[in-house]
Amino acid sequence: MILAADVGGTNTRVALFDADELHRAAVEATVPSRAHDTFESIVRTFLAAHASSISAVGVAAAGPVRDGRCATTNLPWVIDAAALGRAIGTERVWLVNDLEANAHGVASLGPDDFAVLNTGVAHPTGNAAVIAAGTGLGEAGLYWDGERYQPFASEGGHTSFSPRDARQSDLLTYLRRDGSHVSWERVLSGPGLVNLYRFLRDRGGGEEPPWLAEALAAGDPAAVISDAARERRAELCEQSMDLFVSLYGAEAGNLALTLLATGGVYVGGGIAPRNIERMTDGTFMRAFVDKGRMGPLLERIPVRVIINDKTALLGAARVAAERGCLV
Repeated sequence: MILAADVGGTNTRVALFDADELHRAAVEATVPSRAHDTFESIVRTFLAAHASSISAVGVAAAGPVRDGRCATTNLPWVIDAAALGRAIGTERVWLVNDLEANAHGVASLGPDDFAVLNTGVAHPTGNAAVIAAGTGLGEAGLYWDGERYQPFASEGGHTSFSPRDARQSDLLTYLRRDGSHVSWERVLSGPGLVNLYRFLRDRGGGEEPPWLAEALAAGDPAAVISDAARERRAELCEQSMDLFVSLYGAEAGNLALTLLATGGVYVGGGIAPRNIERMTDGTFMRAFVDKGRMGPLLERIPVRVIINDKTALLGAARVAAERGCLV
């Protein structure tokens, strides 16, 4: 059996896979990440409930991975592959960045796992890219090695935000008021959506009704904004989501050019599937191709939203199986 995990800033998924059925977990669980002090605590609890002999382990973690260790970006955790292996009783433990795992997981998906934003014409051996906004913003790439696609990680979500018009320049000034670095993650993530909402509210973009102020204070503000926009209950929330989707398309286009991703761009994370109506209304793709002379190149790149929320988990299992020589 393979133990796989997808460690996110909000939730952590843990599952057991048979090496012969990497497209489907035998058993899995999802737990709030911050309900535990360490990732190892989650694993111990899971294995206590689902005792099994583990042949290999694959862990996808939201953060940069170096020498088998990751200090997670949006959690106060350090995940160490060697220490985890000693605790479980196997040396076959592989720790990868969560977007790299997403890129591996794409190979396990079928047509029904995607929503098409741009059909395009994929270059059969061209590079590909994955971008995913959720608790944070992740980016990764894939290159063709002559036989198959090989994923690689990046920390592109932490590059500097670049405005495209006067309003976005004002947004950059607004976010710089505390003197901190303004990365793309500051505008493209759950917390980023909240930043966009506050910017539009504070800059006269619309009135905040009392019921909305109360809901924002009582719950997850990003979810409140997203739900209100989707249900068309608050103009200010709709404006925030429209700006979010436009910025998402712009940065996805930046990534496509950076990697020359003529093999396709995959949009992952939790926000895009939950707001698929806005993702498919043309706003995303208009910003994606708005790159001057490079516009015609970008118009030919296939762009798809990953709607299977277990892609990183599937990718982590695939990494463990392939590197552990189990398939």
